[in-house]
Parts: sequence; structure tokens; C-alpha cells
Amino acid sequence: MFDGVARNYDLTNTVLSFGQDRGWRRATRAALQLKLGQRVLDVGAGTGVSTLELGRSGAFAVGLDLSQGMLRAGRQVRPDVPLLAGDALRLPFRDETFDAVTISFALRNVVDVDGALAELARVVRPGGRLVVCEFSHPVNGAFRGVYMSYLMRSLPAVARTVSSNPDAYVYLAESIRAWPNQEQLAGRIGAAGWSAVAWRNLSGGIVALHRAVKP
Repeated sequence: MFDGVARNYDLTNTVLSFGQDRGWRRATRAALQLKLGQRVLDVGAGTGVSTLELGRSGAFAVGLDLSQGMLRAGRQVRPDVPLLAGDALRLPFRDETFDAVTISFALRNVVDVDGALAELARVVRPGGRLVVCEFSHPVNGAFRGVYMSYLMRSLPAVARTVSSNPDAYVYLAESIRAWPNQEQLAGRIGAAGWSAVAWRNLSGGIVALHRAVKP
């Protein structure tokens, strides 16, 4: 599915989010509190646009994704961004390799969410940081109703005009609707071995940044 949307993936995301995706990437970078020379792993990196943003901190950022099509598209436009093929459930790195790890809009797509959270902890050093940037649940009831209407009706229609695989965005809408809310996801992150779990809502809760530390 992701191979099929790779060609116009970045453009489609910007259109469907009304340009807010850029701010979400900047917020993710800021939440990681990266320092010059640190190593950060960007899981589910897709075309590497998020990995590029992380590299602006001065850290060494590596992107990893399961979709070869997404990686090919990313390497064509971002040849200087390190992008590797790999599975979030079997990361191709030794224990405690990275100072920080992040996964943006990809945790929903992993078949074993709890296993992925534990695997992310494995490759981070003690004291290292996790940031999960993911779609969530708007906190205002009235706004949530408007958002869900856009998500289930308008989003697939808009995707048909810009995406190379519009049917994939039907899955996107359904997966967002079924995803745990902020508190529920925080509980799962903690149960996977992370500590000091907290979250911050972006765009009224359309997106949430969950932060945690490896004990």
C-alpha cells in the first residue's frame, strides 16, 4: 500500500493536513531535545522528510522504513539523508545504539504496537528519549465531530485529486478512528518499559506528541 502512495506522498500529506505537517515535524524535533553529534533513529521514516528535519538539530539522523517504494522515492529527492530498509519489530541495530528514537504517523501501521515500543526501547541507551508523533483524538467534543466528518468523508475525496493511490487514504481514515486516545497510548508506552511518559496535544488533539525516557 505504501509503495503505491510513495510518488505523491509528501505533497498529499501537506494538502490533507492544510500544511500543518511541517509544524508537527518541527515539534517532534524540539520534543526530542537533540544535541549536536547525538544519534537519533527515525522509524517509519517513509521518504525521509521527517529524518531531514531531525538532522537540522545537528544530530546524526537515520531513517528506517519497511516500504522499498517509499525509500526509493526519498532517495531520489533527498540523496544525502541516510535511509535504510527495516522492520520496526526487528530493528537492524545493536542494543543501546541511539541517544533517541522517534516514530511519526507509523506506529498505527505496525502489526504489534506493543512489540514495536519494546523494540524501540532496546536500541536506545539508558536515559535516551522516545517521541511518538501520531494522530489522536481531538479534546473538544464539537471540534471532534467536525474532524471525524472530514476524516471519514472529505479526506478520501481530497486524496483522489492528489494521491497516486487514493484507496490507501480510506485505510488512513479508518485506522485513525480506531487508534487509542492519548491516555490509552501513554499506558501502552509505559507498559513497554518506558518511564516518565507524557503527552502534548497539537492542533487541538488531531495529533499528539507522546514523550518518554528509557530507565
